[in-house]
Amino acid sequence: MSLLQTAYKNSLVLVVAASLLGSCKPDTPVAPTPTPDPPTTNPTPPQYGTPFTGVPNREDAVMYQVNMRAFSQSGNFAGVTARLDSIRDLGVNVLYLMPIYPIGTDSKSVNSPYAVKDYRSVNSEFGSLTDLRALVDGAHQRNMAVMLDWVANHTSWDNPWITQHPDWYQKNAAGAIMPVSNNGTTYNDVAQLNFGNAAMRMEMISALKSWVYTANVDGFRFDYADFQPNDFWKQASDTLRNIKTHKLLLLAEGTRAANFTSGFDYNFGFNFYGGIYQVYRNGVAATTFDALNASEYTGATGTQQVVRYITNHDVNGSDGTPVALFGGKAGAMSAFVITALYKGVPMIYNGQEAGMSQAIPFPFTSVKVAWGQNPDVKRAYKQLLAARAASAALRIGTPTAYSTASVCAFTKTAGSEQAFVLVNVRNSAQTYTVPTTLANTTWTNALQGGSVAVGTQVSLPAYGYLILKK
Repeated sequence: MSLLQTAYKNSLVLVVAASLLGSCKPDTPVAPTPTPDPPTTNPTPPQYGTPFTGVPNREDAVMYQVNMRAFSQSGNFAGVTARLDSIRDLGVNVLYLMPIYPIGTDSKSVNSPYAVKDYRSVNSEFGSLTDLRALVDGAHQRNMAVMLDWVANHTSWDNPWITQHPDWYQKNAAGAIMPVSNNGTTYNDVAQLNFGNAAMRMEMISALKSWVYTANVDGFRFDYADFQPNDFWKQASDTLRNIKTHKLLLLAEGTRAANFTSGFDYNFGFNFYGGIYQVYRNGVAATTFDALNASEYTGATGTQQVVRYITNHDVNGSDGTPVALFGGKAGAMSAFVITALYKGVPMIYNGQEAGMSQAIPFPFTSVKVAWGQNPDVKRAYKQLLAARAASAALRIGTPTAYSTASVCAFTKTAGSEQAFVLVNVRNSAQTYTVPTTLANTTWTNALQGGSVAVGTQVSLPAYGYLILKK
């Protein structure tokens, strides 16, 4: 389980008011004595396949998180490969696979995919390297890039590094390797790596780089990324960017502004999810989202983005599904419209588009995604993402806020294109007073087509939304 998400979701009220980074600092351990281990000598593997030329620009990505254990009845790579057409048809162009590596089976194990036993191998639970390659090849054939989840912060206790290189781990005053500890919470199933050790960093980056060649992947999502030094991430991203044959997408599961200067394409929208939670669950004003568009982008330059979501593998299991959290199917869709269109890159967690009301709890072995139960939800997702893809304003336009307490409203402008989005965040009909600058204007309905005249007021049904463009 992602440790950073755990830290953030326990402070949802603070998320709306300010960044959580001040309250989520890793404990300071006793640093081990630096060692003279030589840099890794692992050769670069031969390139499997042909580097994918269809990787989207980072601002044009629509991500889809795959939890192999829950995605299919078989719980493996083949189960994902069999449904690639369905994922593509949503309007997705980037698959993000949760960790695919062997995990710890020692006495401290809790069966977590985030307790890596071997960074260079495939977990046989999911299949073979050949099966992984077939998944990646199939995604590429459907014009989708593939990102792997990378767990840099810690390993399982039966990872060979524990005995071969104990100096690669942080140790306490007694000389014992430490478990991961964050703000008073200890995670005993994983051992904390020492990022002051140059040899460990070199081997970590070598293993990371190897997957670009071995499986022909197109990027990485980096777990718990706020808790490693920024100079490590700069070292890692520089190495990856130097693979000139590949266009790679790099996502930090973190919120530090310095992540952008370290070379990441994306930070993770923890705070935006907190805003969604507060607005839909606790009645906080919809104007909450306006400020988050500024705060979450601190440090971003050019086309660097924040990945935004209404659920993922962590909060789905702990908080519940969007349908359960945000007022049924209509409320969940309303929340996703804001997430997908206001600013940033949207991410869908497997099963979200099926309108699941049953959560998928850690360690993700007890519940399978129930496909096909709510075709109306999938149709709404396809319609929304198709409209987003067809409009530069909806996709990458500069937003201007016009929200009220109960309606999230904004325009987006890209060149000569303009969009106007109104989303009712309440489970009751709302009347929105149109700002003078937008009143008495004519638009095109971005979802259904046809002309729409906007007067001085717009009526929205419970959790209703209107997406306009011109």
